[in-house]
Amino acid sequence: MLPQLLFASVLGCALAAPTSRQVSPLSRKSTCTNPLVRKAWHTLTPAEKKAYIDAELCLMNTPGNLGLRGAKSKYDEFQAVHVYQSEIAHGVGQFFPFHRLYLHAHELTLRSTCNYTGTQPYWDETLDAGSFSTSSVLADFGGDGLSTERCISPTASPFGNIVLSIGPGYRLSQHCIQRSVSDPSSLSASPAFVADCLSKETYLQFWACAEARPHSAGHGGVGAQMMNPVSSPGDPLFYLHHAFLDKIWADWQAQEGKREQRLKEIGGNNRPVAFNFTDGPRFPPPTGGEFPGGGVMPPMFGGPGFGEPGDLVRPADVPEPIVMGDNGGNTTTLNQVMQMYGIVPNQTIAEIMDIQGDVLCYEYE
Repeated sequence: MLPQLLFASVLGCALAAPTSRQVSPLSRKSTCTNPLVRKAWHTLTPAEKKAYIDAELCLMNTPGNLGLRGAKSKYDEFQAVHVYQSEIAHGVGQFFPFHRLYLHAHELTLRSTCNYTGTQPYWDETLDAGSFSTSSVLADFGGDGLSTERCISPTASPFGNIVLSIGPGYRLSQHCIQRSVSDPSSLSASPAFVADCLSKETYLQFWACAEARPHSAGHGGVGAQMMNPVSSPGDPLFYLHHAFLDKIWADWQAQEGKREQRLKEIGGNNRPVAFNFTDGPRFPPPTGGEFPGGGVMPPMFGGPGFGEPGDLVRPADVPEPIVMGDNGGNTTTLNQVMQMYGIVPNQTIAEIMDIQGDVLCYEYE
């Protein structure tokens, strides 16, 4: 079974969600008049690539100050937020909104803390689907992991000497950035799979398709640390991968004649269906979508970077995440508040539906 299927199972996978609901977003004129332009990594100049990598290294070497569990650096703080919210950020309707706000926070912090003047780049994985091992993007970020520990090379990567403090999963441990690249696992980021997701008519159909396929392709294709649904932002490729996914969502929202409707369309469950780490989860096919491989996932596995199944069990010192603004139900609505623990202000889903609204101001090239 391909690793990306396992990642889909870890993320809750039960997207058999309640009927989508449309709630009017905030009705006020956008203040976004000069949007930032996010570009594909392979189109950046060498100077632009260096500026982004230098800014990421700056975050990794800037002390954290938010008091988040295990976080020593500003980069760790981002990973900690994902750890705190992972249970209600995957396999749920706010999967795309949460990661959109999370990416915005990352981009904003690079610019405000590390004097970065560029924008958040994305990895156009349609160009590398099925061949991540030869990707120039992967090479620029250190390539595959080496030896039995799967650490990226300290000499061939600007991130090779970075020591992370959070992960695998909920565990706190000192470790390198680890990868275990799988070309077959990256196949579902192909142009055909992405086009199929973009052809879906409803948010529930689009979400089920995109979280299961191109999302799982990027995580499974890079492997190891990126395969862990809790601590995957330890790998800096996480941000380029999720910017690719955000672009897909933005492209779906902006399709001709449908933008007005899709900027206010959300839905799905707000908590994933529980799964069993020993036997693998069982779930019905999602409404309007279908997960690769059917409705039964194989047992969980461990290893360097991913960790062990026990690392995915939330410990007592990590509070259960609360779905804020859900009115006590299990349906994702535009009124839900996404908690960012101080890296940026919390926002409702409604406030970040438009990438050129009052909170966000960017476009993709």
